[in-house]
Amino acid sequence: MDPLIKQILFALLTIFIVLNYGLIVQGIVRKIGARVGRRYGIPFYQPYIDIIKNYSKRTRISHGIMYYIAPVFRLTGGIGLLLFIPVIFGNNMFQNFSFSGDLLLILYFQFFGVLGMALGAAESGHPNSAIGVSRGLSQVTAYELPLTLGVLSLAVQYNTLNVSEIVAAQQGGILNWSFFTNPLASIALLLAFLAAMGRSPFDVVLAPQEIPIGPPTEFHSGFLGVLQLNRAIFPIAKLILFMNLLFGGATNWGELIIKTFFIYMWSVFVGVAFPRFRVDQSVRWYLGVPLIIGVAAVVVSKFF
Repeated sequence: MDPLIKQILFALLTIFIVLNYGLIVQGIVRKIGARVGRRYGIPFYQPYIDIIKNYSKRTRISHGIMYYIAPVFRLTGGIGLLLFIPVIFGNNMFQNFSFSGDLLLILYFQFFGVLGMALGAAESGHPNSAIGVSRGLSQVTAYELPLTLGVLSLAVQYNTLNVSEIVAAQQGGILNWSFFTNPLASIALLLAFLAAMGRSPFDVVLAPQEIPIGPPTEFHSGFLGVLQLNRAIFPIAKLILFMNLLFGGATNWGELIIKTFFIYMWSVFVGVAFPRFRVDQSVRWYLGVPLIIGVAAVVVSKFF
């Protein structure tokens, strides 16, 4: 079999595995949140039901072309991020196309879906769409600063922008993980991770208790189904990225599931323990301590 075709087939298999893992984890996390609030919660398989339900519906609403492309942009950002990072270290079948990209490309994919949704909101026809766009872009810009500085610190530490090489440098034991060898970069990245996952106290864009509009209602039927697929893939792709950068990657699927689940629990714990920030509070917070820690991480990596 042609090597490229073989690589594409394994990439599709990776997407299938990550999609199902993401849907199951999504259901489990919602169940955990409900139990913390002393509610029974949904069954863990509810995300599957939601996707089937949305894809069975049709819409007669007509907007500009960017409105229809926006969910595709969003899903492309999640799949692109997943396919350009090594999922299973040392396994050629699940390296995907990580040899063709580096951390700069990955940072671009982090922002790609957000930009697509911002462009789509402009053609949604809702007068408050600009408010949602400003909220989203303000917070993304704020948390991207410590995120980028943390990534640059690791790039300076390991003298490479290649994710596979960063994972390789962390092999040999837990104490070789970046989490222990570069604690400042780890703190900056894990704080930025909270907003990147879109959970409370940083869910200022959807603000489900405050705004009865936005993507979940503006985009419905198959469009909402596409967004739901991305909400399963994109968070897991980010979990795998942070696992690779800070926790030595994974050499098998079992290790990947254990590590990513506990990384996810960091955002879940904070989300159920703290109420939501306002937009200005969220931006000010990220331009404070996390930004200072990110700058310190780069300085320490460069001169020490």
